[in-house]
Amino acid sequence: MHYPKVFQSLIAHFASLPSVGPKMAERVVLYLFKQDEEKLQSFAESLEALHHLKSCRRCFHIAESELCHICADTKRFTETLCVVEEPLDVIAIERTGSYQGLYHVIGGLIESGRNDNSHTLRIAELLKRVEDESIKEVILATNPTTEGDLTALYLKKKLEPYKIKITRIGRGMATGGDIEYADDLTLIASLTNRKELV
Repeated sequence: MHYPKVFQSLIAHFASLPSVGPKMAERVVLYLFKQDEEKLQSFAESLEALHHLKSCRRCFHIAESELCHICADTKRFTETLCVVEEPLDVIAIERTGSYQGLYHVIGGLIESGRNDNSHTLRIAELLKRVEDESIKEVILATNPTTEGDLTALYLKKKLEPYKIKITRIGRGMATGGDIEYADDLTLIASLTNRKELV
């Protein structure tokens, strides 16, 4: 079917999103086309507001100002730092209500069998926080995948000179699982059953 240029452009934009193919993108655009003006305006304003968001200067989670709401919360337990891959992992863990410490988003994983990409991750910033913020425990909450385990081992080696407790989330998470998609009970079990890396 031949669509107007605006439709084609929107379909291309939606199709470029993760897990959205051309057929799904087409359905989304057709759905939006059928919405009333008020809903479309609200959707457009939300998209426009995205560029006002930034990364927290401390932990690299999503923020509306210099610090995210977690780093700005003076009631958080500041001696524990949970290291995650992406902001969606922070959101998943926060949803459980079982963790009251701080976070550090490293921005990905070390890729196995490829060129060393560790310099693209926020590892130097993590080490600086451990040094400057009196951190007593770092929880390595990377996904239980080959690359997640590789990253956890790499971070453990980097953190060892600081003489702090280094733990890894427990295996409530299935191997190959993704924190972002885990249910609350599984995440709570993973955090509760974390093991010290020795």
